[in-house]
Amino acid sequence: MPFGAEVLPGGGVRFRFWAPRAATVELCLDAAGEAPRALRPEADGWFETTVERAGRGTRYRYRIDGTLRVPDPASRFQPEDVHGPSEVVDPGRFEWTDAAWRGRAWETLVFYELHLGTFTPEGTLAAAAARLDHLADLGVTALELMPLADFPGRWGWGYDGVLPFAPEGWYGRPEDLKAFVQACHARRLAVFLDVVYNHFGPEGNFLHAYAPAFFSPRHATPWGDAINFDGEGCREVRAFFRENALYWLEEYHMDGLRLDAVHAIHDDSTPHILEEIAAAVHARFAGRRRVHLVLENDRNEARWLRPDPAGRRLYAAQWNDDLHHALHVLAAGERDGYYVDYPDPVGALARCLTEGFAYQGERSVYRDRPRGEPTAGVPLTAFVGFLQNHDQVGNRALGERLTELAPPAALRAVTALVLLAPAPPLLFMGQEWAAREPFLFFCDFGADLAARVTEGRRREFARFPAFADPASRARIPDPQDEATVLRSTLDWGALARAGHRDWWTWTRRLLRLRQRVLVPLLRHGLAGARAVRAGEAGLVVEWTFASGATLALVANLGPAPGPAPERAPAGRRLVALGTGDPGAGLLGPWHVAYYLTEQVEQADG
Repeated sequence: MPFGAEVLPGGGVRFRFWAPRAATVELCLDAAGEAPRALRPEADGWFETTVERAGRGTRYRYRIDGTLRVPDPASRFQPEDVHGPSEVVDPGRFEWTDAAWRGRAWETLVFYELHLGTFTPEGTLAAAAARLDHLADLGVTALELMPLADFPGRWGWGYDGVLPFAPEGWYGRPEDLKAFVQACHARRLAVFLDVVYNHFGPEGNFLHAYAPAFFSPRHATPWGDAINFDGEGCREVRAFFRENALYWLEEYHMDGLRLDAVHAIHDDSTPHILEEIAAAVHARFAGRRRVHLVLENDRNEARWLRPDPAGRRLYAAQWNDDLHHALHVLAAGERDGYYVDYPDPVGALARCLTEGFAYQGERSVYRDRPRGEPTAGVPLTAFVGFLQNHDQVGNRALGERLTELAPPAALRAVTALVLLAPAPPLLFMGQEWAAREPFLFFCDFGADLAARVTEGRRREFARFPAFADPASRARIPDPQDEATVLRSTLDWGALARAGHRDWWTWTRRLLRLRQRVLVPLLRHGLAGARAVRAGEAGLVVEWTFASGATLALVANLGPAPGPAPERAPAGRRLVALGTGDPGAGLLGPWHVAYYLTEQVEQADG
């Protein structure tokens, strides 16, 4: 990397630090008898020195202008959290054994999002690794880890990270993360990492003091100052985040990244930082192994997903909130907040299943502005479908899963719909056995910030009728309380109980059916899709594949019986839920069935 602490091949460590506002920078080694060592100033705000006696495990800080001591913003590890010293890490010391791994083809991916701190009671990488056989047997093919960039305190979601190159120490050391990725690859599981390039967290970030050019005076985000990607001094800032993307993919053998909330990344320059990051990634890994980039983007900007004339896409996919929202309205019946934008959820669902986004430029009532871009030319496999994720569960005041909000028949129907549709599906940890634990918002800031966060969290929900009075808001769990984290931790003992075990078995059956039947169809590519309404809650969707096969969905997504489609679908039935028969003219409540026109070859993953 062009910055940070690099172990040199011949011994010693090169320390390189960007501090354009600092007059002097000193290296302070955490070793007895070591006096601060001045770094040599270079052009454009850079400082550098080489220390022959330093090596792997050396702990260090930088001292700015003789007073402020700070960790390395490119630290590879923080053994004492974000306020402590950085540690020199030699990435060449880890012995990888996954040289034969070339990644997974996009059409084979089934995502499983997990938070390392609450996925297991231990909350460590080693404990998570012990659960990998469970996920591989389930039929998951890609793990998506919530952010690992070091954040302040003992627990947090990871979106308040302040040291983007340092994996969170509470989960384990850098070599533990590498061992985890390697264990995933041994089970043919790809690993994606959620990264945050739109803001820094509020505690433990010292960049304002010596490198204010990291932040934009013209742009802001809901979480604080925007990153400066288009103003004075942005060259080094852009390099910092570009190298961060390459770092996780190369040094940790990650198979892809999910870029969080890119609608909050502001860049009026050319090329846009999203284009620069994607171009660098594809150039680095082309011909070596499969690497995929995924976006979260509330603006529904289809431009990032559309292939160029050569068929190349900068980003493989985007999380499809529209699909989630339409299905949530149908299954749970909620219509407040952003759900007001889905007064006709079946119509929105039909568009999602055939075109990707429901909003492609139409006015959003919730946002009071147009939202989205036309998706013409974007493949349906560029939209990740889900019923639950950390946002849609954790951003609720009480963190309820859909398990708690929807009738079992509705939940089963929409689950089958998502897992067998062409778009790559995503499960949220525990969803496979219908876990009942909430996933709550939690963090562990210092005392001065903690109270403001707790109060702000409760004030945020004051506009919802259910939390209009102070007594109801007091029921919202305190993000700073360890009990909130414990309540959010998965109960693996539930798998031994009949109802949960049955749900796991059923989820496994659907995912195996997906790999056996749908993946071979997706390899040939989609040739077209169409949807027809059937009554108020009924829907028929047909996807035609380049191989000539047709996959048909027949659904009645409501609690009352509904009319069957006028023309019964052809082919053999793959799966059916609920009562009724398309040939009999009536479908029962929450009826979902898939039909295939021809048998295809076995998928090999």
